[in-house]
Amino acid sequence: MSKSPISTDAAPGAIGPYSQAVRAGGLVFISGQIPLDPATMAIASADFDGQIRQVMENLSAVCTAAGGSLDDVVKFTVYLTDLGNFSVVNSVMEEYLTPPYAARAAIEVSALPRDALVEVDAIMSG
Repeated sequence: MSKSPISTDAAPGAIGPYSQAVRAGGLVFISGQIPLDPATMAIASADFDGQIRQVMENLSAVCTAAGGSLDDVVKFTVYLTDLGNFSVVNSVMEEYLTPPYAARAAIEVSALPRDALVEVDAIMSG
């Protein structure tokens, strides 16, 4: 099976040896997005609400570059430094997504790159 990278200037560039997303077969695997502002490559907000919103904007930009949208995502994995923010994730994701919702997992982790409070990766049908 061949694979092809997907990238866009509308989302933060990779901060390591990986692609923003890779298309393989009928799926697009989107790398974890942290709340980096694509223009400055700095964390977009100090508060959690602002961070999860930036993450969703970044994911949306990568989905668009892959020819789809957030509603084409079939699986999200959410990484949180504080599982107490789980309800905020639910509220914000509900603003960005429409039913039927994708499958999802949420995992509390001890730390994330650049001291982000949240990271989300995704698998998109496409």
